[in-house]
Formats: sequence, C-alpha cells, structure tokens
Amino acid sequence: MPAGDPPLTLRDLDAIDVTRLRNVGRKRASSLTEMEINSVLDLLQHYPRRYIDRTKQARIAELAQGEDVFVEGRVERSSSRPTRRRQRLVEVVIADETGRLKLTFFNQPWQENSLQPGRQVAVHGRPALYRGSLQMTNPVVDLVGDRTGRFFPVYPQSERASVSTWEIAKFVEQALNRCQPRGIADPVPASVLERFDFAGRHTALNGIHRPATMRESSEARRRLMFDELLRVQLELVRRKRWLERHTAGLSHATGGELVERFLRRLPFGLTVAQQRVIDEITADLAQPYPMHRLMQGDVGAGKTVVALCALLTAVQGGFQGALMAPTEVLAEQHFDTMVALLDDLSVPDGSRLGGERPLKVELLTGSRGAADRRRASGGLATGDVDIVVGTHALISEGLQYKALGVVVIDEQHRFGVEQRAVLRDRGPGSVLPDLLVMTATPIPRTAAMTVYGDLDVSTLDELPAGRLPVATSWARGPLEEAQVWAAVRDAVGEGRQAYVVCPVIEESEALDVRSVTETHESLTGEGGELAGLRVGLLHGRVTAAEKDATMELFRSGALDVLVSTTVIEVGVDVPNATVMVVIDAGRFGIAQLHQLRGRVGRSRLASSCYLVGEAVTADAEARLEAVVASNDGFELAEADLELRGEGTIMGERQKGRNDLRLASLRRDKEWVVTARDVAIEMLDADPDLHAHRALADEIELLLGEQDAEFLLKS
Repeated sequence: MPAGDPPLTLRDLDAIDVTRLRNVGRKRASSLTEMEINSVLDLLQHYPRRYIDRTKQARIAELAQGEDVFVEGRVERSSSRPTRRRQRLVEVVIADETGRLKLTFFNQPWQENSLQPGRQVAVHGRPALYRGSLQMTNPVVDLVGDRTGRFFPVYPQSERASVSTWEIAKFVEQALNRCQPRGIADPVPASVLERFDFAGRHTALNGIHRPATMRESSEARRRLMFDELLRVQLELVRRKRWLERHTAGLSHATGGELVERFLRRLPFGLTVAQQRVIDEITADLAQPYPMHRLMQGDVGAGKTVVALCALLTAVQGGFQGALMAPTEVLAEQHFDTMVALLDDLSVPDGSRLGGERPLKVELLTGSRGAADRRRASGGLATGDVDIVVGTHALISEGLQYKALGVVVIDEQHRFGVEQRAVLRDRGPGSVLPDLLVMTATPIPRTAAMTVYGDLDVSTLDELPAGRLPVATSWARGPLEEAQVWAAVRDAVGEGRQAYVVCPVIEESEALDVRSVTETHESLTGEGGELAGLRVGLLHGRVTAAEKDATMELFRSGALDVLVSTTVIEVGVDVPNATVMVVIDAGRFGIAQLHQLRGRVGRSRLASSCYLVGEAVTADAEARLEAVVASNDGFELAEADLELRGEGTIMGERQKGRNDLRLASLRRDKEWVVTARDVAIEMLDADPDLHAHRALADEIELLLGEQDAEFLLKS
C-alpha cells in the first residue's frame, strides 16, 4: 500500500479480502470464513479475548496444589482411552526445562489431535495431587506456536475450523504492518478524543492486538468500545430525529375533560410514577410528530391505567384508539378490565343533544362470532367505535379505521416487527398514529438505551399502595416439597386458588405435554398431594376454545388449582389466586420466573411463590437465589444481565457482524450513557452528519440499512 495515499477507512479494510495476506490460501480462507472472517476489517475486529503475560508464568517444578496458575510447555506425548461411562479420556504430558506435568481432559476428544507432540502450549488451570504427582484436569489450553515476547494476545479460535490463536495473531500482525504506511482513518471528532483522553484509532488497533503492557490494551479497548457504542447511538438518535422531522403525526388536544373524568372515577389514587409517565405521554401526544414510546413497568405497576389515558386522549380529540395483545386470553382480559374501569363513561360531544355521548369499546378477536366481528369492524370504519381491543385481527386484511390516533401494543416482544409496522400504518391518510409499547419485562436502563434507543423510554418503578410483595421460597428436597403441597391445600381451604407450572421442554413438544400431564395425574390420582381438589390442566396442545374454557373455569373459581405450562406466563389476571408453584424451577430464566410469580399477588391478599427442584448448575442456583432475594423486576433484570450477558438482549435486534464485539452493557454502563450524550450533541449541531461523512459511512457499513430499518420499526 503506497505511502502518501489517504488513511485507510473501515470500508477500505472491508474491501480487502483476507486472501491478500501471505499464507492465506483457499483452504485457510475457507476456515477463516467459518469464523466469519472474510476481510481485513473482520480480522482486525476479531479482538483478543485475553492476554498471556509471560512475566507471570510459573515453572512446572514450582507448581503448588490448588493454586490457579499459567504454565507454558512443549507436548511430549498425547493419548486417549474410553472411560467406564463410554466417554473419551485424553491424557497429555507437557514439559519445560524444570519438569513434566500431566493434563487430563474428560469428554474433549479433539484435544488428542490438537495437542500433538512437539507443539508449544500455554495452560491455565489448578493443579491437584493424583497418585502422588500433580496433574491438571480440563485446563484451558492455547496453542502458542513460536510466539516470542513477554506479552501476547489470545484470540477466540475454532476447533472445527482448525485455526489456532497463534495463526490468527500472525495474520493480524501482518495486516497491521501493511496498514502502517497509510495509517487508519479516525472519523471521531478530535474534540471528543481530547475530552475523554482517547487514543487515536490506529494506535488503539495496534494497542489491542499487540500491546506492550496491560494498561495499553485496556486504553485501546476503552477507545474501540466507545466507537461501537457511538455508532449505535448515532444511528438510533439520528433515525428518531428523522422520524420527528419528516413524518406527519397527529397533534392531539391534551388536557381535555374526558381523561379528567376517567381519573376522577378511579377507586384508587395514581402513584407518583404513573402520574409522571402520563405526563410524559401527554407531552408526546401534543407534538405534531408521532409518539414512539416504550412503557416498561413491573407486574402490577398500573400500566393499563396509563395506557387508557393515552387512548382516551385520542378519543377526546375525535380519533380512535387500539390496544393489541398477543393472545385472545389477554385481549379478553384487557377488554374486561377496560370495560370495568370505563363503566358508563361519557364523551363530551358538542354536536349531540345534551353535550355528550357514551364511550364505545369493542373486542375484536379471531374467535368472536361473525356478527360480533361485523359489528366491531363496521363501527371502526364509521367511527362509532372509540376504542378497540384485539389480537392480530386488528391488522387483518380489509379492516378499516376511520381515524386511528393512538395504538397501544402490549408485550412488545411477542409481535413481529412487520406486524407492529402494519398497525402503525393504519392512521388517517398519510398521518401515522402515535405508538405506545407496553412491556412487563423490565429492561436495565443501559440495555433499553441501546436496544430500544429509538424509542423514548418511560418507567413505572413504583407499585400501588397496599400491594404486598410475594413471599418467595425455594423447596429443594422431598420434605420441603411436601410442605409446598400442604400450603396449596391450606390456601384452597381458605377459598383461594393456586397455579402449578411445569417447564416447557423445547426439544420435544410431546415431552412438554406429557410432563405437564404426568404432573397433573400424579397430583390428582389416588394418594396424590392434591387428590380431592378441583384441578384443571392447560398446555400448548389444547385448542384455543379448550384453553379459554379452562381459563374461564379458573377465573370464575370453579377450579381450585390450574396445572399448566408457561402459557399462563404473561398477563393472566386472577386476583383470587395466591399461590404459585414452579416445578423444576432451575430450568427457567430469571425474567420468566419473575413473570410467573407475577400471576399471584394481584390483590391485597398475602401471596406465595414456591420454586421447586434442585439446581443442576451454578447458574441455575444463582438465578433461583436472585428470585428468592428480590421482588423488584428492575433489580432482577440487572441480575439477569450480569448472569447471562447481553447476548440475549442484543439478540432482539443485532444481526451477525454488527454485534457489540467489545462493548458490554453490563461492564460499560456509564459509556452507554456517555455515547448517547455525545451522539445527541453531534446531531444537534449536524442533524444529517454532513460534516462527519466518514462516520456516517461507518454506520452504514457496520449497521447496514436492513438492520437500521429493524431498529426503527421495533
């Protein structure tokens, strides 16, 4: 690459195939492709997962039992044999100038091929005494080849692709050397680099791949992590601003009589959090561009009342409101709740004799009778229906709204992006209705900023007065489990009801149904713990009609106990149910356990949740202990992020190559906020990034138009 040419941009690096590097022929290129490394950019963004510091290396003769150590040696011999459990046991001996060390690997048959005699390896583990000599069991092993120097990176490697960390290091070093004459362009404003004392990008890429010290690698990581977060936040904020500038919305008349009438009639006062979120939504609805807001609130935080205020704001201005739920059961439940809360509410209407008219609310689902569906759809077309509650039927072909003004979507993650977009596009003329998304799955603030960064986020972080926390305990063995069933019988004896939930086994739907059926049979059969009680059964294989019938029996009190899979996880509301039993609770995630627990404690009655079963892994134990320790959904969401990492959260929107490779929503919380602040500053001064073309090009390259559209629509 001749000197004198402009610095290489990320797009330039993306255009250079890895086959341009020495020793990368077709076979090696194919192996790298398996690791999603096709270009020099991919290679330079394949960051080290850790570093080996040879100054902290132990010699084999100095090893002590039970201490975590790093040791380097050459493989002398490698062999394998079957164990009594028909697994492969690989035994390897490595040596340095002071002695020999035996390594054993259980159920890792590939290690025999990987650790061939003569190979130089770095081993991390804890030596233990076995038959009079020290050995390591299942240590972490890196092939280091002929690496020299005291300090070098360890890369994610692929056994299947047969690419070792030292080979990747050689390719990276070669790529960096060939970039040296031109340098690598840095599109982040100098003022930002100076403010946060960031290294330049070329320096940072060298520092992360071949640092001289740990400090140099951490400074490089800090800079490159900020770049990732800044690109995401610039894209989210820019698209949100574009929507506000270029999309026609409805400027609703706020502060009208209808919302005030509704609030005055409530049999309870609003929480401070509810009033704050209502004010935020009201301010949005007054704007001439469409609202695009996520309302997150824990189970029981009062999201429905807030959503009704938004829908009634539309109605009082002459528009219609729609609430879309993921299932018919939830749609019917929302409808029943709304009808009870809106009981005989009148809409001020100067065109009518008497100055007002009755508010009209309809339910529209696939299982409603043809006459009911015709009445609801006809009323939507003429404007006679003010608020409609329904499922996907609300976006069915041919359904017309006279003037859809506000759309509320419950449990956002249950809908496809395109379905949400279709409903939003049902506004009057070319004007988009306002969109409010509700979720009862609390999301940590930094995650919400990144995953839902193009939505304004409102948080209901306060439960209504008098709502009791659900007492949660973990029953680990048979004696404790017997006490759980006694508690269920006691609750039923007091006129209360209970849920028993079994895990869904995704690998086999048949197993899933059979497991919940067997639980039902064992509980209700002769001598069963719940024999003699009225126990219903619910799972994903029953028809919608059967499911609705069973839920209605439980709601009405005709069933004492409902044995179910997680079909009751979200939104089912039976205030008389005060006991939740979760079987094999260790198989569930924190968010799912918290959702299940939220099915009880929905009144002022004391409620209990019992997590039943042993934890089969350390992670499962940590999850169960977290749920026992806290009823706070936001606290649990942070714990979940700590345990699982952000992969599951980012998986909602991120596709392949644009994943956050260095930035962590857990570890880098303050940098997520900082990156958003910097993005807002830059876009305030330059809304279309005209003065930052190189940065805009990077966003297009690494986020891509399709993924950016996903962000906007979600």
